[in-house]
Amino acid sequence: MNIDQYLPVLLFILVGAGVGVVPLLLGYVLGPNRPDAAKNSPYECGFEAFEDARMKFDVRYYLVAILFILFDLEIAFLVPWAVAFRDVGGEGFIAVLIFLAVLVVGFAYEWKKGALDWE
Repeated sequence: MNIDQYLPVLLFILVGAGVGVVPLLLGYVLGPNRPDAAKNSPYECGFEAFEDARMKFDVRYYLVAILFILFDLEIAFLVPWAVAFRDVGGEGFIAVLIFLAVLVVGFAYEWKKGALDWE
């Protein structure tokens, strides 16, 4: 077994580990450490922590988040189409128009149902 063949891989691993670990260590050693009550208090979702894990709170937060993820992923499907726009031809163009029509109809339905209202 010749170590010269594995030297670039080992060097890559060492440099990658160094890039990941060295900034963390520098921040820990050189960074200020002045904890106070506000910094040590629990923080989650912008409101104070509550005692009961079964406490009811507004589900609209999750609805808007899920809708954002859904539409964001659907828009991400347009990137490969845009890259291969010259190669897909007319059939690909018609397919994307149908895809966008379904996307717009879904968005209009959600808007009409009030899923995006935050009142």
